[in-house]
Amino acid sequence: MLRINCPHCGPRDHDEFRYGGDASVTRPAHDDPSFEAWYRYVYVRENPAGRHREFWQHVLGCRQWLVVERDTRTHVISSVAFARSSAA
Repeated sequence: MLRINCPHCGPRDHDEFRYGGDASVTRPAHDDPSFEAWYRYVYVRENPAGRHREFWQHVLGCRQWLVVERDTRTHVISSVAFARSSAA
């Protein structure tokens, strides 16, 4: 079972969280008119095997957005931080 150690609520089952996507992707500027930049941001993703940074929201707890570093092969979580304080 995947357990996420929420910095505010403590260890919780992953069912309390919602996956929010790749935390390593940089969002284009709000006023960026480039179709290619927005297309790549929304649709083009790597599918890494190994350590990966992901956004998760603790929807059944403190409702905070977190950055979780997880190994996609083993599901071992190496770090969890609030998204606002993380350099995502």
